[in-house]
Amino acid sequence: MTAETLPSSAPTPDPDLLYSEDEDALRAAVRSLLADRSDPATVLAGLESDIPYDTALWRALATEIGTAGLLVPEKLGGQGASAREAAVVLEELGRSVAPVPYLTSAVIAVTALLGCDVERAEVAEPLAALAEGRTVGVLAVPWPTAPGGVPDAAVRADAGGALTGRVTSVADATAAELLLVPAQGPDGPALYAVEATADGVRTETVTPLDLTRTLAHLTFDGARGRLLAGGDRARSAVERALLTGAGLLASEQLGVAEWCLTETVRHTAERTQFGRPVGSFQALKHRMAALWLEVASARAAARHAADALATGSPDAAVAVAVAQAYCAPVAVRAAEECIQLHGGIGMTWEHPAHLFLKRAKSDELALGSPGRHREALAGLVGLSAP
Repeated sequence: MTAETLPSSAPTPDPDLLYSEDEDALRAAVRSLLADRSDPATVLAGLESDIPYDTALWRALATEIGTAGLLVPEKLGGQGASAREAAVVLEELGRSVAPVPYLTSAVIAVTALLGCDVERAEVAEPLAALAEGRTVGVLAVPWPTAPGGVPDAAVRADAGGALTGRVTSVADATAAELLLVPAQGPDGPALYAVEATADGVRTETVTPLDLTRTLAHLTFDGARGRLLAGGDRARSAVERALLTGAGLLASEQLGVAEWCLTETVRHTAERTQFGRPVGSFQALKHRMAALWLEVASARAAARHAADALATGSPDAAVAVAVAQAYCAPVAVRAAEECIQLHGGIGMTWEHPAHLFLKRAKSDELALGSPGRHREALAGLVGLSAP
């Protein structure tokens, strides 16, 4: 019996949690680039500047390696890959807390555009620009917005496409050249494209906890937008973008946790006390072993989410909720253990551990808190609250 003749009631195939050869090759390329251009000293030095992100690193990552178009079909100017490959990139970006707008632009903004009618020039042109890394785009929603929890649009649009309203805490808005703005239009929900430098757009930078991912408030005062989609299609595009973003954020959180565990094991193997490595003390070995188990479980949850998104699984929403509910606190715990087990040096600005803790804490609230995802998961699987 072929796949085409399987009955509709056939069970969903088991998720593939292993990495393919192509994914391993992509990881090697991205890791080599980040090791060369985004080592901890470079990231720390960049935080002292007013530049929102590392433009040279982004250019190399997005265009030279071609990661910006992984989610975009080849006929639309992309690489024709899937969420699995994008997840590998995000794991490596998490391992280096690289200051680049990959998640916001190449994942969330791209997915929002793919949810619109890509046959229209108003959609195809910005999508190609994002896929080629020529443009950075962001979806103008508050960074804590969870999938399935999109509030009524804070921006209103008139019949001529003039936008008015304010959106707070938009991630990477200061780096963006294209804003995808959900709005309430004359005929209901709509999604508009607005140039970040257009008249009537004001960007107010705020100081975030995680200095490697900027936040800004956006104010629209009669700014002209190009209609991308309306009605249910606009709402669905935004929902899918947030679901994909939350699912792949788990891979970034996995990368954060992996770096923290690896660095902690390395440090405790080299740091001596009472004539022996501190990592040989049983109490510390127990803590690191427990953390290793949590990181291994987080890898399974993150890979499941990425595979479900890549294959269009009907269980994608469940897989994403599980991944976010589990991976977010694991990343925070790994970063906290990293700082504690580094002792005094872990508390200094010179050591990069604080970058990972700040990224983990920021990611814990991004695209929905763990509690919000547990609540969503309960509804998805039919578990009522006690």
